[in-house]
Amino acid sequence: MAASVWRRCMTAAVKVQRLSPSVSTRRWLLSAAYSDATLWEAREKDPQNLALLASNMDRTYEKNLPVSSLTVSQFVDNISSREEVDQAEYYLYKFRHSPNCWYLRDWTIHSWVRQCLKYGARDKALHTLQNKVQYGIFPDNFTFNLLIDSYLRDEDFKSASSVVGEVMLQEAFDLPSTQILSLYTLASYLATRPQLTVSQERALGASLLICGLRQDSSVGVTARFLGNVLLGKVEMQKGIHAVFKGMPLFWERGYMSRALAVMDGVAASAGDVKLAKDSLAFLEDVLHELSSTSSDSSDSSGDESAGGGEGKEEVDEDDQAEREKLSEYDSKFKAMVSQLESQGKVDASDFRTLATGLAQQLLPSVERPDLDQYETALRAWEAERRQLIQRERETRRKAEEEKRERLAAKAAMQQQA
Repeated sequence: MAASVWRRCMTAAVKVQRLSPSVSTRRWLLSAAYSDATLWEAREKDPQNLALLASNMDRTYEKNLPVSSLTVSQFVDNISSREEVDQAEYYLYKFRHSPNCWYLRDWTIHSWVRQCLKYGARDKALHTLQNKVQYGIFPDNFTFNLLIDSYLRDEDFKSASSVVGEVMLQEAFDLPSTQILSLYTLASYLATRPQLTVSQERALGASLLICGLRQDSSVGVTARFLGNVLLGKVEMQKGIHAVFKGMPLFWERGYMSRALAVMDGVAASAGDVKLAKDSLAFLEDVLHELSSTSSDSSDSSGDESAGGGEGKEEVDEDDQAEREKLSEYDSKFKAMVSQLESQGKVDASDFRTLATGLAQQLLPSVERPDLDQYETALRAWEAERRQLIQRERETRRKAEEEKRERLAAKAAMQQQA
């Protein structure tokens, strides 16, 4: 299995994690200033009674009328316990399925994730994120970073990788900080040697590939290489349509060929970009696994033919043509490995160690622009929120005036009668 090579090649990585001070001190994590909620908590408060808000929203929905985005925002902002997080989840769902669903505010999404982290409901944040169509939770990069970082601090690489998968689906690898955190997360998750289903291989491969395209370092190129390998494995086993299902990927066959093209690019590069040694071992193991599977399938096919062909699956001709290139890919891979080794383009460090070094080196310098951008967003959010509050007050006042006028007119008519 592919995991067997990771087991062999990641042993050194585990030792490095135990012995290296640079890894154990977690300097790669986002700083305390990045995750500090002081600035967020310093916003102008808008205290609300959650029971009253919930009652008003329930009555509004019963009348088939839309609840305002400000009301949902006020409910989320005034959460003060774990139980109220569950209530807020319900109203986020209700709002998403209402006529006003497109108007969920960016600051409400950010507040929701912050409240989940604050009250020990991180699982709720991930659940609503993974079911974003049902809840409307589409975070910005800064919010994504906070959630990824919270999982990394607990070394829950599987959940952190799930968040990165949502970043990939949202195609939101915009900030360098998100790219670096994501690459570290994916490398750390692979280092745990997970047993992956086909859908998990597809999501992990797409995350590695799309995020790796944003970085030209050895880490980025290795991620790009591994992403193509994982997607190529899915393509070889299940066909190209299984690769594209729900993924923002280039619609063309030949992911294994593109993995080899990455090797070609590294060999032709004049820079110091290298591929991690364990990533080459991973492709070697995948090719061996695919060859074994192909042989077993051929034997099984022969038995079925001899027995009349009952139960034989129809195979897409183009997918079959791609599978028949396996021996060609294997030969080219071995030749490319020899060439890369002779050129010194194979890094003895494993993928996780490279990603850790990148995070330690670059994260401190990319945090400040993120914080500046966050402060600007906070000011814009507050200005918009105050405008909504003022508009709702004016609308309420106008509605009350119209109601008084109707009552006065009705009373006058009754007097005349």
